[in-house]
Amino acid sequence: MNHDLSIHLVTDPELCGDRGVVDTVREAVAGGVSVVQLRDKNASDESVVEQLVVLSDVLAGRALLVVDDRVEAALEARRRGARVDGVHVGQSDMPVAEARRRLGPDALIGLTANTPAHLDAVRALPNGTVDYLGIGVIRPTSTKANHPPALGIDGLRALAAESPVPVVAIGGIRIDDAAALREAGAAGIAVVSAICAAPDARRAARDFRRHWAARTAPRVLSIAGSDPSGGAGIQADLKSIAAHGGYGMAAVTALTVQNTRGVHDVHVPPAAFLRAQLNALSDDIAIDAVKIGMLADAEVIRTVADWLQAHRPATVVLDPVMVATSGDRLLDARAETALRGLAALADVITPNLDELAVLAGRGIRGWDDALDAAQQLSTETGALVLAKGGHLGGPTAPDALVGPDGVIVAFDGPRIDTTSTHGTGCSLSSALAALHATGRDWPDALREARAWLRESLRAAGTLPVGRGHGPVNHFAGLWQRGGLGTRPTAEEIGDDWWSSVATVRQDIDSLSFIRALADGSLDRERFVVYLAQDALYLREYSRVLAEAARLAPTSGEQAFWAASAQGCIVGELELHASWLTPRTGVSAQTFDAEPSAVTTAYLDHLRAAAFSGEYATLIAAVLPCFWLYTDLGTRLHAGELGSQALDPRHPYASWLATYADPGFAEANERAIGFVTAAAASADDRLRQRMHRAFVVSSEHERAFFDIR
Repeated sequence: MNHDLSIHLVTDPELCGDRGVVDTVREAVAGGVSVVQLRDKNASDESVVEQLVVLSDVLAGRALLVVDDRVEAALEARRRGARVDGVHVGQSDMPVAEARRRLGPDALIGLTANTPAHLDAVRALPNGTVDYLGIGVIRPTSTKANHPPALGIDGLRALAAESPVPVVAIGGIRIDDAAALREAGAAGIAVVSAICAAPDARRAARDFRRHWAARTAPRVLSIAGSDPSGGAGIQADLKSIAAHGGYGMAAVTALTVQNTRGVHDVHVPPAAFLRAQLNALSDDIAIDAVKIGMLADAEVIRTVADWLQAHRPATVVLDPVMVATSGDRLLDARAETALRGLAALADVITPNLDELAVLAGRGIRGWDDALDAAQQLSTETGALVLAKGGHLGGPTAPDALVGPDGVIVAFDGPRIDTTSTHGTGCSLSSALAALHATGRDWPDALREARAWLRESLRAAGTLPVGRGHGPVNHFAGLWQRGGLGTRPTAEEIGDDWWSSVATVRQDIDSLSFIRALADGSLDRERFVVYLAQDALYLREYSRVLAEAARLAPTSGEQAFWAASAQGCIVGELELHASWLTPRTGVSAQTFDAEPSAVTTAYLDHLRAAAFSGEYATLIAAVLPCFWLYTDLGTRLHAGELGSQALDPRHPYASWLATYADPGFAEANERAIGFVTAAAASADDRLRQRMHRAFVVSSEHERAFFDIR
């Protein structure tokens, strides 16, 4: 059995602190931990059993669960219904051969080792006694008393080269060690304090997984039907996985007779043959992610579900194929029931609206109703649900990632005018699986997958394939770099970037500061605090704009950014001077405040962009201050957020009028034009850096509006 040993979390109740072991584990697994080792040396056996039972429920098979040393506790927890995958034993604990005898051939058993003699002892054991060796310590650590001398990465490399089984590095591992340890031969890394003591365990785990996967291609398995025309099914999945740097594999669930104009016949091989495919793959290859597509009947669905429960990959994306384009149901009642059970084993479900209606057991009327149905399905299954609005019609195509508590991240953008939509659902879901397997969290993976799919849809017309609904152009970005195809236009980039911060914009609209500012009920003291921070921000922002003017490649851009820098100073003096009067009750000392942590973080981001010397990234970083303020100010002034800004008696009318000024709107359009033109002429890597700078600045804008 081939296990994902990549990222181990070894628990420490003291380091977990008030957050506790259970919540730390829950967050760390959400961030990408693949193995959880419960280690609590001071706990009683009964306490360890109880913890294993709780952790088994929390993990729900999403990561392997092992316990340090306590073989009897593992057996008792199993008797109480917990899924405990195995144990890790030290050199002075129960003999590893006895642990294997007690736990059985399918248990995951690790053994601590740090010398060549330890390796010799393992070689003397029957094959299958030990699954992996925990080798360390790599660096000195305070989490294990009296540890042997640190091996370092070179020491790990020497032992890994001689080990008869996979090795997992442990002890004092830093995030920057992850890639180096993998290159040195480690099959995984075990982390204690760097996750348990981290303020955000999910982010820490995600960062370790991202660094671990940075130099490797994720191994992504598509379990789906075959499309001989190459536009959908496993053929589309493999192209999508490759387009995102992954290594694609396929287990075929059905053979179809189809082309771009429709499906003419389907042959479903025996479920036993599918199980044989899956077993052959998992017996030999560590699978980082699975995308599931067409499953034709209840027996096939149960086969996939049984395999998932036995070999739980770190990432599972389910793209349910339940409703034909004609609207006809493709599965009978038994299969639909089985598919709902399979959905509980997925991390993300990506139905179209018709499939979402079937899974939720209700009709769907409009986008808001779709979001409600997605939240209901997420609550029922425990998986995230990607609600897709492509079938709604209309000028835009919204998407939203939804959890049990509602929308996590949402996107919108102009509908792309093309008939080449064959296989879009397959392509998006497999891209999502591949990106998540590289260490990205689900919102970031969706953001990148969606941007890629829109690029592929725009370039689909360059593929003369078929006379029906053609395929998307999966490798459009690669071909563009090679001189084929066309680059995205400045207008398309602007649409995509604006869509990518839709959730940020929605969050800003809902902030109590903005709502109170709109209706005039905002506490004056809070507004003055905001205004003081705004003054501090604008002084430094003007310097960043001046640097953009210095780096600008054309005289027109140079003049624009220089004028904008001057405008910041003039506008600041005029606006803030209007508040420095006895009538308003504000003194000059009010504006001698120290910059808040939020202000400092935003300015540090802008300064870093300026110091990089990369003009395109710098102007992308300064753009949200133009774009978000113009959009918000215009809507506030128009009363769209419940404001009465047109009423001169509004207490903050002067501030609102500044950002709804036609001159500011014109400057905003020019800024957008310069930035998107630079992005359109950039290569993919620079465009990605620009977009990241834009998104981060937008997030800082959101935080700035929430200053207290």
